[in-house]
Amino acid sequence: MGGFSHTWLEARKVFVRMLSSRGAASVSGDVLVDALEPSKRLCKLIISCRKASALEHELDHSGVRVTPEVAERVLERLDNAGMLAYRFFEWARRQKRGGCAHTVRSFHTVVASLAKIRQYQLMWDVVAIMRKEGVANVETFGIIMRKYARAQKFDEAVYTFNVMEKYGVAPNLAAFNSLLCALCKSKNVRKAQEIFDKMNNRFTPDAKTYSILLEGWGRAPNLPKMREVYSEMLDSGCQPDIVTYGIMVDALCKTGRIEEAVRVVQDMSSRGCQPTTFVYSVLVHTYGVEMRIEDAVATFLDMEKDGIAPDVVVYNALVTAFCKVKKFDNAFRVIDDMEGHGITPNSRTWNIILNTLISHGKDDEAYRVFRSMIKRCQPDSDTYTMMIKMFCENDKIEMALKVWKYMRLKQFLPSMHTFSVLINGLCDKGEVSQACVLLEDMIEKGIRPPGSTFGKLRQLLLKEGRKDVLDFLVEKMKILIQEPLFD
Repeated sequence: MGGFSHTWLEARKVFVRMLSSRGAASVSGDVLVDALEPSKRLCKLIISCRKASALEHELDHSGVRVTPEVAERVLERLDNAGMLAYRFFEWARRQKRGGCAHTVRSFHTVVASLAKIRQYQLMWDVVAIMRKEGVANVETFGIIMRKYARAQKFDEAVYTFNVMEKYGVAPNLAAFNSLLCALCKSKNVRKAQEIFDKMNNRFTPDAKTYSILLEGWGRAPNLPKMREVYSEMLDSGCQPDIVTYGIMVDALCKTGRIEEAVRVVQDMSSRGCQPTTFVYSVLVHTYGVEMRIEDAVATFLDMEKDGIAPDVVVYNALVTAFCKVKKFDNAFRVIDDMEGHGITPNSRTWNIILNTLISHGKDDEAYRVFRSMIKRCQPDSDTYTMMIKMFCENDKIEMALKVWKYMRLKQFLPSMHTFSVLINGLCDKGEVSQACVLLEDMIEKGIRPPGSTFGKLRQLLLKEGRKDVLDFLVEKMKILIQEPLFD
């Protein structure tokens, strides 16, 4: 274990120097904000704490008074690390003078974070606390249904709907719609339709109910069934709204029927239902995918002519269209036009360009765009994962680590995918010790590494005769699983 411990100590020193150098570099702006903002101070402490067992002690001696508002902000920043979020959540509840009375939003953040890493028993423990405090509501169960459905646990999603009353929350049409939506978005529209057919007498369906099913069948895709549901909607006396039309346009575009989609938009206008920026963004995006750039631009201009102000979504669709035909200069002009209209490009805007540049092997240009982006926008998990993966795949591991250090400097908590990409890259480069440090950090943050990533590192450790390090990491994994991981 000597080599591993030495590597960890060196990495720790580098990290501490990195944090302290940030303070030395500037004594104004963000540093002062960090010093004054309790939630940022707590997040910095939690993320940099290497040992889960030491976290409570560190928090106890932080000197920060945790109000419900501070706790809410901390939990939102920890949403990628369910176990860290849960440990902080529990610590805050146990504080002196009655603990921190968490907001409903904080409860929901923790429920979602635990569900994301499949800590279902702990998730239900939190819901039990909500029941005891009388704060559980329809949204609580909607979150759980969505998370179960996303994990392909459809029976559990239905079970969640059925146990609502036991937790003091009466199921209503909103809850019913949440269940149908969770199933449809997880590509199980057949199950959603089956439940609708069984329960639609219990709840009177509204436009949202039918729109959910229309979207599900549109994504299937099963246009005959979508049209059947639409006819049933009209027969029931339920009139389509702007959302319904948007779903129809989206489904038609995704199945290559853009001319029919345009006719639906014209029908909307004739009925006095003005198309939204979402509808226009779908048309612009579809034209872009089909490399019909002139039609994409014409549609964008038609929208402006009709007095509809473009938003970031439709601008992003236009950026996508230009990237599709490799007209990057035009894509940057769109960004300038956005900013000229007071609309700030978001991480999605930049990610579209980065992804296209990387896919065409324009790595140097992608890195220049990334450096420009960080001056104007906060990168997201996809941005960091993309850049780290690009450098790893091009045998530039030192640049991947540079991006990683910048991400940590910004106190951005890496996702499972970001961790895995860098660990895999380090393994491919033979940097086993650094990969071990990262894997331990990942586990300490309550993020379970994918089997493929752990397997790759395991093989390298065995090949190098470092079974002691492997045993150490296996024990760490066991602790994480026993925390417990209810699947």
